[in-house]
Amino acid sequence: VQLQACGGGLVQPGGSLRLSCAASRSIGSFDAMGWYRQAPGKQREPVARIGSIEFTSYADSVKGRFTISRDNAKNTVDLQMNSLKPEDTAVYYCNAVSTLTNYWGQGTEVTVSS
Repeated sequence: VQLQACGGGLVQPGGSLRLSCAASRSIGSFDAMGWYRQAPGKQREPVARIGSIEFTSYADSVKGRFTISRDNAKNTVDLQMNSLKPEDTAVYYCNAVSTLTNYWGQGTEVTVSS
């Protein structure tokens, strides 16, 4: 399974970015997909998750600002990030879970700075 993430970049505080993760197989075959992030010097942490039946969950720090969505036809999972803050700066990783196996994408860097 390959997960290809894209959409990162440099954005000013208050700005928006949309990350996209493309899977090499049907995302309907995964139990869940999500996004994690790892800031410099910190552990990787979950950001948002979406299940096969559209159930979503978010880290408290991004609730109301980030939205995760899936497109089964395109086999993609997107993360719309609004009202970005400097503390959102991190490498963002796409994740998929299937039968207790975790799959990871290569990461896409997001920098929020003026």
